[in-house]
Amino acid sequence: MWEQLLKQLKHGNIKALARAISYIENEQQGYDEMLSALPFNTSAKIIGITGPPGAGKSTLVDGLIGEIIRQGKKVAVLCVDPSSPFNLGAVLGDRIRMSEWYTHPNVFIRSLATRGSLGGLHPKILEITELVKAAGFDYVIVETVGVGQSEVEISGLADATVVVLVPEAGDEVQTMKAGLMEIADIFVINKSDRPDADTFSRNLRLMLAGAFGNHKEEVPVIKAIASQKVGLVELYKAINSVLQQVHTSEKKYWLLTEKVYHLVQQQRMKSLSKAVILENIWKEAQKPDFNLYKFAKTLA
Repeated sequence: MWEQLLKQLKHGNIKALARAISYIENEQQGYDEMLSALPFNTSAKIIGITGPPGAGKSTLVDGLIGEIIRQGKKVAVLCVDPSSPFNLGAVLGDRIRMSEWYTHPNVFIRSLATRGSLGGLHPKILEITELVKAAGFDYVIVETVGVGQSEVEISGLADATVVVLVPEAGDEVQTMKAGLMEIADIFVINKSDRPDADTFSRNLRLMLAGAFGNHKEEVPVIKAIASQKVGLVELYKAINSVLQQVHTSEKKYWLLTEKVYHLVQQQRMKSLSKAVILENIWKEAQKPDFNLYKFAKTLA
């Protein structure tokens, strides 16, 4: 079955792509053989969009899709949404912002649940992005949940990482750990028509020039009003500039190393089942001498 699915996918069949993603998500028989048969696509680029909840990431992605389409390119968007820790179902509330693109022939949008993954991403996000790249898209945009410091996981996936903030985040940025700050290839201050946007922009630039000066290139700080399509042309240009740098830097190989590490980690964790752990927890937690760390060691 997967051979036919892969053949259709390589010819840009959107329905086949949608089915293939579900095939991978649900780990149906033969999914790993299909992944092994995927062509290595270096032309399609992954753009990570991350930042705190309420920063306007989905609205920004909607505007960015428009800029990409205007350049005659094809774009796929993978929107990773929060999921219930109990049934792993997704909360798919904000996809309505991209509704105008659902029927566009050069746009593919898919919502994915984190399924309990703590990094703000889907556990099979690497495999799914490779599937999408094989379908002939020029760009793959991955929008993360926006859960805090664990958003740094996107930096191991994306060729260019955009961190979206709002002017009101001024106090937060002062206390923000280095992780989220250092992964950014580009900062976007969205909703920059609000008060203190200029002050926040200036302070962010000063902060980047000082404590976070480990980037070889200056990190762009772009002011945008995504709801009014302001700043999107500048953002698109900045993203392409970063993508050009990837070709000539060690980041390309660091990204590949991160991806291989992720795949090996997944393979080694396969033997662990949450259902089995839950069943054992029910039994062991009743004992008076139960210790969580000792129990974990029995599974390692």
